[in-house]
Amino acid sequence: MTIYEKMINEAMGAQYADVSILKEKRGKDFKVADGKPYVDAVNKMTVADGQSEAVFGLHKISVNAHFDNLKALTNYVRPEDDPFVEHYQTPAVLELLYAEDDAFKKSVDKFIEQIGKEEALIGLESARRYAGFYGPTCVVDFAMIPGSTSNIVNQILRKTDIPEDHKKAILAAKSWGMNTSYGAGDVFAHEIEGGSTLASAVEKEIAELKYIYEQPVSAQADLMDSLGMNSFDPRKYMDGYKKAIKPAVMAALDDGVHYANIVTIPAYCVGDIAHHIAQSTYNMCKDDMVMGIIEAVTEVIDNSLRQNIDKFKSPYQVLSVATGSSAAAAEYILELDGFNGLSVVELLTKRFHNFVQLYPTRGAAAELHNCDFMDMVYRGWGIMDRARKIKAGTPAGLKPNVSGLNIDLSPVDNHDVIQNPQRYVYPACAITVRFAAMMSLADYPCLLTSEPITATMMTNVIALDKNTAAAPVRACKNCASASCVDFRHQYCQYRDAV
Repeated sequence: MTIYEKMINEAMGAQYADVSILKEKRGKDFKVADGKPYVDAVNKMTVADGQSEAVFGLHKISVNAHFDNLKALTNYVRPEDDPFVEHYQTPAVLELLYAEDDAFKKSVDKFIEQIGKEEALIGLESARRYAGFYGPTCVVDFAMIPGSTSNIVNQILRKTDIPEDHKKAILAAKSWGMNTSYGAGDVFAHEIEGGSTLASAVEKEIAELKYIYEQPVSAQADLMDSLGMNSFDPRKYMDGYKKAIKPAVMAALDDGVHYANIVTIPAYCVGDIAHHIAQSTYNMCKDDMVMGIIEAVTEVIDNSLRQNIDKFKSPYQVLSVATGSSAAAAEYILELDGFNGLSVVELLTKRFHNFVQLYPTRGAAAELHNCDFMDMVYRGWGIMDRARKIKAGTPAGLKPNVSGLNIDLSPVDNHDVIQNPQRYVYPACAITVRFAAMMSLADYPCLLTSEPITATMMTNVIALDKNTAAAPVRACKNCASASCVDFRHQYCQYRDAV
């Protein structure tokens, strides 16, 4: 078996575990134990020649620790609480690294000290986020986009005199790593709207940013208290999780895995249990069209990957085809109702600016998945636009491709629900029902983008190159909003990433 086939089998195993559970349980009551098929899929991951066993340990032990700790504390997670279940891991891992490496802890302390010196920067960035200056932005983006916490952390790290590898670890911990649920600017917005002066609001914002690095576990627990999270005790969860993940962290340290990878891998892989497989997803997937779209896009990814196994030239190309095929499929579905990525970007960007005025204290992460969705369909529009131009007026079929590798859209063409919208609305006017389902997924595209697939593939990629910090992405991500509506390229940090 090639490394490419292994990556595909493991990634699609995780995705199909989720999809099969949703197909069976949609509309029913969620139980934590429902996540067992995903755990089983993760436990089937193997170590190939040239891959680090310790990297896979961080992934597999984290998923099992997450599942076991949740089961011990509760059998149900409220929809309001499920977004946070993948935010408890990095705080625990960071504190383990603090305890094991005094030099790293000193670097973090210097970074915290530098945060305190950045009143002007933090005030500026907080005010811009509050006012919607950057347009739609993902505050927890895995890249360096304007308005993201990673962007702000990078700007501060550039002024901090500590080793480069420590800078990369600190940056990774607030990107893919998701150190606590805090998004930069949230305290500032609430303080301003609550009547505080600008100076006071900036002071309290700085205090919160320092706190999430000084005491990550306590900071996350306090954040959960402030939000009324009551599905389980977050302190007991993090205490149990820290004990369970410690052997994996120690093994990774012994194996020389980059700290940036140690703080990120354990977090990104656990969200399927009580988040993607969760009450909110069960409720969303009651809609036959939503469920059908998730099914069809999953099959597009699977088919496209397997049909190109013999053509892949690098593991990154496998990941590119996985995400590119889903983007093309999402765009293709929009086009069935006469929409496209560009129209969606314009619609959701206009909506964002109205939303800012309606809800000045909106959650820091409110539009993050709209951004994910826009970026996905904008990329998909580019893929499909090229294919349509090549086809032009000929009778030839559409042949979209990513990196020169063909994408198989037949699962969309052959899906009974997607191809029969007249069964789900007024039959004579069924011209928007698929788009309506896509707008539901715009708030929650995790199984289209797809997170279980990218998390599994990234662990495979990192295991081949454990010494290189994989997160955040140090490249232009071709943001949809920045490419189509908002002129914000000059505020991006990707060229200046530490």
